[in-house]
Order: sequence, then C-alpha cells, then structure tokens
Amino acid sequence: MGLRFSEICIDATDIRMLSAWWSQVLGWPAENTDDGDVTLRAPGGVGPDWLFLAVPEGKAVKNRIHFDFTPDDQDAEVERVIGLGARRVDIGQGEQSWVVLADPEGNEFCILAADG
Repeated sequence: MGLRFSEICIDATDIRMLSAWWSQVLGWPAENTDDGDVTLRAPGGVGPDWLFLAVPEGKAVKNRIHFDFTPDDQDAEVERVIGLGARRVDIGQGEQSWVVLADPEGNEFCILAADG
C-alpha cells in the first residue's frame, strides 16, 4: 500500500479571486473543476496540485500548516508578491532570515532567504 501526495486543499471564501491570485504568484494555470472548485496545476506534474474549495467562513486563527518558498532573490520576490496584494504579518516570528506574508484571505506563507 502506498500514498501519492496529489493535492493541497485550500479553503477560501472567494475561490476565484484567491486561486487567480495564487496563479499569478506561482505562474501555474488555473482550471475550473466539474464540482465548481478551482485547481492550480503543478507544472509538469512536479508537486501536488492546489485545490481551492469554497467555505462560508473567513480565516480566524494562525495557520497550522503553511507554505515556504525559496526564491532566487528574496527582496525582489517579497516586493513582487506584496505588489500583487500580499501583506507582511507578524505571527511572533521575531527577527528571522525569512519573511512572513499573508495572501488576500489572510493565509500565512514564508519567503525564505535565497539559496546560495
């Protein structure tokens, strides 16, 4: 018996807006599903797809799981994503090498220091 990591499910009050935002951030294509959800397809099948599911309630507390992204240029990527609508958030991380941001629905994610 084995498991394949195929999808990350993301609850959102506005799945069209949030999936379009992440599609722009990641450069991944968005597709409507037969169930009315939206999927972002990982390019070349590398990594899980992101499935956006509609929920009536907004985010209420800090994420229990979040995404970390490693850019080529941390400062440039932070500014690019903020320009798209992310915002800096303080979740008690203190002074660190990573930057904590939130997407338009408040989901936290980190942009790590660049490799090398």
